[in-house]
Amino acid sequence: MKVLGTHKYDLDTPCLLIDVDKLDHNLKTMQESVQGAGKNTRPHAKTHKCSEIAKRQLEAGAVGICTAKLAEAEVLAEKGFEHILITGQVALPLKAERLISLIERCPTLMVVLDDLENAKLLDSACGERGVRANVLLDIDPGLHRTGVVVKDVVQAAHVLLELRNLDLKGVQAYAGQVQHIPVYADRREKSLACMCAVQEAFRALKKTGFTGTVFTGAGTGTFDIDTEVEDLTDLQVGSYVLMDAEYGAIGSADNEKGFTRFKSALTMLSSVVSCNQKGMVTIDAGLKSMYRDGATPIVLYPDDRDYSYDWFGDEYGKIGYTGGRGALKTGSMFELMVSHCDPTVNQFDRFYVIEKERVVDVWPIDLRGKSQ
Repeated sequence: MKVLGTHKYDLDTPCLLIDVDKLDHNLKTMQESVQGAGKNTRPHAKTHKCSEIAKRQLEAGAVGICTAKLAEAEVLAEKGFEHILITGQVALPLKAERLISLIERCPTLMVVLDDLENAKLLDSACGERGVRANVLLDIDPGLHRTGVVVKDVVQAAHVLLELRNLDLKGVQAYAGQVQHIPVYADRREKSLACMCAVQEAFRALKKTGFTGTVFTGAGTGTFDIDTEVEDLTDLQVGSYVLMDAEYGAIGSADNEKGFTRFKSALTMLSSVVSCNQKGMVTIDAGLKSMYRDGATPIVLYPDDRDYSYDWFGDEYGKIGYTGGRGALKTGSMFELMVSHCDPTVNQFDRFYVIEKERVVDVWPIDLRGKSQ
């Protein structure tokens, strides 16, 4: 099927759309905001899983690209990307071998560590292959998912510094637990508290003679908060580039009722497959299309009445409406803001890129499924 030039509502469904003008707005807005505060962006590819978007983030001024998994980094390296940061620890011997092979192709790559025994194993494997690995010490800012506790930072860092084949470049701290706090003032207070605690540990490390310069962390929900942390060098923002209903529901500095600085560049197109019931129709976007964890998807089109989405099984969604059904029939189109962009994107093979309602390009989601 020829798709270039096709009107978006003539596409097969369900599918993912990217409004390129909104995408460019988000890239520009984030970069200007962060650079204006004297910081850098290091965006997270786990959100969009698309090397074309990662390329655009670098072109906008990012200092590097983050990946959550080794397999994502491997894809980017194959496409010629440099300055990749793997934000999750590589823990298995098999993965260590893959990591070293990746470093041989991409020597600017960095990876985080929080387990000293694992670090020693990686150091030994690097020595056997004659390579050096750039590493960051992962610090727990209160999420309790990964990272050494703040009080152990200096001691852990000095163990890493003694390893001959690892180069400790700095620290990472991601406070995921604060990113979706609904009230902006509460989010600001809690984020600054935990990130400043990490900053104090980083400064204590510096006082021992440590010369590493990287202090990376933060996220979309705190993009205009964590820039107040003086020593923070760059922000690992992710969802800003696409946006979703979960982020759209939290307050922001300029709007206590919504996160309005970034536009919904990502939407899902779905179509009606059954309309035999009163007050609702069934569409073809269910749990296998949209990830349920997060906010409820929002109907953006049609916008002529009050529509509401509800989950209706693996394959289907339910669209409720008030009043008569009007023009709705089998095949009618709905355009939705998705609940949670990252895992939703991972369900699809491509983005249809839209400009002025028509398809202008198709971008492969080439990091899709790279979970190892």
